[in-house]
Amino acid sequence: MTWDLLDIGFMVAKILLVFFIILTLAAYLVLAERRILAWIQDRIGPNRVGPFGLLQPLADVIKMLTKEDLIPAAADRLLFSLAPAMAAIPAILTFSVVPMAAPLTIAGRNVNVQVTDLDVSVLFFLALSSIAVYGVALGGWASNSKYALLGSIRGLSQLISYELSMGLSLVPVVMMAKSLRMADIVNAQADMPFVVYQPIAFLIFLVSIFAECKRIPFDLPEAEGELVAGFHTEYSGMRFGLFFVGEYINIIALGALASVFFLGGWRGPLLPPILWFFIKVTVFSFLFIWVRGTLPRLRYDQLMHLGWKFLTPLALLNILATGWWLALR
Repeated sequence: MTWDLLDIGFMVAKILLVFFIILTLAAYLVLAERRILAWIQDRIGPNRVGPFGLLQPLADVIKMLTKEDLIPAAADRLLFSLAPAMAAIPAILTFSVVPMAAPLTIAGRNVNVQVTDLDVSVLFFLALSSIAVYGVALGGWASNSKYALLGSIRGLSQLISYELSMGLSLVPVVMMAKSLRMADIVNAQADMPFVVYQPIAFLIFLVSIFAECKRIPFDLPEAEGELVAGFHTEYSGMRFGLFFVGEYINIIALGALASVFFLGGWRGPLLPPILWFFIKVTVFSFLFIWVRGTLPRLRYDQLMHLGWKFLTPLALLNILATGWWLALR
């Protein structure tokens, strides 16, 4: 494959555009969460900074950048500094393989509406979800704090167990699409979204991504009643903010992947494809917020039992049932 200046220009433009979009969406998802939770709890929420509080994310960024950045004296300074980036970068990289619309024709060329179109993009996503574990592990270990360490150990066991059920829930999708390429998976849903054929896989994937994001009811690594703030207890300033930037980008990324794997991605009637994709991602983001304001936190033993004793065996049975169904078609 030969590259010319136009190809390089398209690639740089897509990288900058995706980077701008996901950071902006993550910032305003924080505002949306605070306003929706205030509505659920019959409060007002942030409404002072700018019209209707729309400049609150900018105020939050300025606050994080200007707060004092403290590093505990007994901490491992290198690992302590790297951990927040390890939590945020995999979530950002996930967006590089998410197809947001059908390829566009620009200047006589077919341009994919994603940074890169990998033939094994599903495996790339699963690899990045594995790497995200290191941000939690390093943050707790490098802090040299018992509360942060306990939070990171909880996070490691939680992420590893639910990553297994999440990966197994995608096997029937790959079997039906006969491809590991996300664009092929979306195209395979031209007639019917996979959620119709695979409701069990969809529910397993949905529960697993809640646990992967460490959100209520699965926010055990950050259980403030037990571990102060969990693995990021000793962090302050923008390093503290990066953990949450990674969390909210992860919410958007996993919502985008759920729409690609089970809801047909950009496909839908009447509206433009990119708008359909945005609507589906918004619905998943609202679901994350709604569940946070509705459900209580599970006990840790309940969390682990749900993953290993229920979701993983159910995902394996679903794979067998899908193979049997495909063989009889």
